[in-house]
Amino acid sequence: MIPRLLTLIQKHATGANVLVWFLLAQVIYFSMLLVTIPKVLTHAGELKLLDMMPAGYDVKYVKLLFESLGEEGRVAYLYRQIPLDLIYPSLFAISFVLLLAYILNRITKEGSKAFYLCLLPIAAGFFDYLENSGIIHMLVTYPDFSFAVAKTTSVFSILKSAFMTLYFIVLAGSIGALLLKKIKKRRILHV
Repeated sequence: MIPRLLTLIQKHATGANVLVWFLLAQVIYFSMLLVTIPKVLTHAGELKLLDMMPAGYDVKYVKLLFESLGEEGRVAYLYRQIPLDLIYPSLFAISFVLLLAYILNRITKEGSKAFYLCLLPIAAGFFDYLENSGIIHMLVTYPDFSFAVAKTTSVFSILKSAFMTLYFIVLAGSIGALLLKKIKKRRILHV
């Protein structure tokens, strides 16, 4: 199943597809960054939203954040921020899978094991959805808190961040390899 998925990704990793999916993802990302997250944060004081804590959090932090948000802030989090964050993980995964595959198509052979790295944004998106489901559960059941749900959701936040970080390291390395390949090609042509 995964080899077929990777073949499908390689096939659809065209410049036009990368551009369209990347732009869609960025529209949602910047809508969250510039509109919905600041709206929620106006109620949070100095606290960060759970989605923005790559090192995780504990149940005490969740309680403190939700108390600081108050009813209006929790409603904004649940009904303004979370709906966009239910769209973004898929757009992130698709756009960044295609971007990496587009670059890998230029630096490796078809069918290379390097294409397995395209699974990193899919993993990040998967854990983002799990994180979102935990946050939704905690917001809906507030003021009751489950230590297990808070801890599990925190683990999902950490895993999401870890896969994203690993992906961006791989992406940077792939861009570097592509640039080196182009530089070598130019040197050969000018010799």
